[in-house]
Amino acid sequence: MEKTLNLNGQLVSLDTPLVMGIVNVTPDSFYADSRKEGEAAIDARIQQILAEGGDLIDLGGYSSRPDAAEVTPEEEMRRLEVALRILNQHYPEVPVSVDTFRADIARRCVEEFGVAIINDISGGELDPTMFATVAKLHVPYILMHMRGTPQTKQQFCDYTDMMEDILLYFARKVEQLRLLGVNDIILDPGFGFSKTLEQNYTLMAHLDEFHAFDLPLLVGISRKSMIYRLLGGTPADSLNGTTVLNTFALLHGAHILRVHDVKAAVEARRIVQQLHQS
Repeated sequence: MEKTLNLNGQLVSLDTPLVMGIVNVTPDSFYADSRKEGEAAIDARIQQILAEGGDLIDLGGYSSRPDAAEVTPEEEMRRLEVALRILNQHYPEVPVSVDTFRADIARRCVEEFGVAIINDISGGELDPTMFATVAKLHVPYILMHMRGTPQTKQQFCDYTDMMEDILLYFARKVEQLRLLGVNDIILDPGFGFSKTLEQNYTLMAHLDEFHAFDLPLLVGISRKSMIYRLLGGTPADSLNGTTVLNTFALLHGAHILRVHDVKAAVEARRIVQQLHQS
């Protein structure tokens, strides 16, 4: 059956995977080139994503790297508002996802700026009102797996059976969301969150198992440490490794790729589509 997402009243097919371009309005995101502050830099980044073929924009105002500083709700919203005003004024047709674990910020972004998707790295664990808020807002929800907080997540990599734990986590969370009436749920296995380098590759190797939920699957591995630590590099020189893993994810049924480098992801998608057609 064809998978779709309701994005601001428009039914979008996932038969062709979507490429989600990252806009970080933060001073401390792990990949320095992704940090955009000031209206001109933000606008230029949005234009780049669209020119390179991006389908969605994922906007984040709170860095989730392990040693990132705490950000107050007021500061997070202030950062987001700058970009959201630009998007509303100049790119109103572009579906926007906001990366936040705070329910009140999610509500404001949807109600005041028409944001189409809420992307919650905590799966509702860091704000107990998030699930009910998303249900009232009637927007798609990206449900990610993480343990702990952005600051402590790498202290929680001890699993009896990692894949079983993550699958049970999603089963429980999906049931909670369904009971509240959330229709569009997107699963994100949470690469780099509460997982060692080896566990990240185990997760990728078992990507097919998430299709048991019959829900859209988002993969976000762009320039992450699972790439540059394995290859002995840095985020800045991890584009090739990112493309390899994004291609693997597409071949194993990923519906959305969350990336810094839109052009490379769009090209990977085109090649994989050609392989399927042939």
